[in-house]
Amino acid sequence: MKAIIMGCGRVGAALAHQLSAGGHEVFVLDRDQDARELLPSGFAGEFVVGNGFNRGVLERVGIETAEAFIAVTSGDNTNIVGARIAKEDYRVPRVIARIYDPRRADIYADLGIPTVASVTWTVNRISQLLRHRYLDPEVSFGNGETLLVRETLPAWFTGRPVHDLDVNGEIRIIAVTRGGHSFLPSGDTLARAGDAVSLAVAATALGRLHSFLGKELGT
Repeated sequence: MKAIIMGCGRVGAALAHQLSAGGHEVFVLDRDQDARELLPSGFAGEFVVGNGFNRGVLERVGIETAEAFIAVTSGDNTNIVGARIAKEDYRVPRVIARIYDPRRADIYADLGIPTVASVTWTVNRISQLLRHRYLDPEVSFGNGETLLVRETLPAWFTGRPVHDLDVNGEIRIIAVTRGGHSFLPSGDTLARAGDAVSLAVAATALGRLHSFLGKELGT
């Protein structure tokens, strides 16, 4: 994955290191040359001095082929401008922004841009959103170790007990939404076509949940 990170503060530097260590192609943009010092000495990505919403700078790092753009500067206004340019002008598939003022969350929501907050939670949450883009958690708990995920069950799951998705200590069905109404499933509740389920999932089990939903169990 090619990711562009706008802002090289604590969050930007930590995320850049984490993604780069995971084998991803990472470009970090910051207006302050000295911000480079926050990156570890072994950082394999590229640090570029420049404004993260300047089109010349963005095109220099190849935003046209980027798969993710993460705006994590120290300013909400800067983050929203950069995120909008990446999403609306360059059609970057995955755009995520950090916010400091929770009152601005609705602005980002209207634009379809996921937002994140505190430092430790932010780095973990962004990593989850990028690595598991097919599952977009609605709520997280603690520092992001446990997530609430809502997904429509695949057609092949129809007729199976919904609790077949449960994995002790990792995945737990919480509720089923059927025909616009939600209920708590019993041990013998069978899935029907179009059912949506809410699940509590350990962050480390997102990949396992995706594999369950993507193909028949045991195949």
